[in-house]
Amino acid sequence: MLEAAEDAFLVDRAVDGDVAAFEVLVRRYAPLMRAYARRVTGSASDADDVLQEAFTQAWRQLADLNDGSVVKSWLMKITGHRSIDLLRRRREYVPVDESYDLADVAPGPEYAAAASSQMAALRHALDRMPEGQRQCWLLKEMGAQSYDEIAAQLGISSATVRGRLARARTTLMKEMEEWR
Repeated sequence: MLEAAEDAFLVDRAVDGDVAAFEVLVRRYAPLMRAYARRVTGSASDADDVLQEAFTQAWRQLADLNDGSVVKSWLMKITGHRSIDLLRRRREYVPVDESYDLADVAPGPEYAAAASSQMAALRHALDRMPEGQRQCWLLKEMGAQSYDEIAAQLGISSATVRGRLARARTTLMKEMEEWR
């Protein structure tokens, strides 16, 4: 019954101490959060650490969430913050992991080969991009964060975020031209 429940209902139950309701939210959003954290950190093990920190923080702060229907974006925001915090603690950027992949939803081998080539081209383009542009692009495109959220997370102005995103998008458009 809980598996089919809406996010707002699950949040309300979890705030009241229902661990099973929180577990449904974890199962529902962990794969997306893990993929996002893995993309930002460049490491599957770091992504797992980020997820553990993110869900621990979410459990502690769930009562502060005013609108349970936005729990997905709230969890993604926490994941983004924890990922950036991990990178800051390291004081170095880890290159995007070559083994990153999405769930296999390919209708056939031709699609899988094309998708694999496209992802490799995207990884290559992201690897060559300056760190600031890459971080802004990942937080915007993978984390669905606003300019202001990205600015606050990275400690830069919104105007700087907009500039970095514009340069990142221009670079990716040139690099990915053959995939249009």
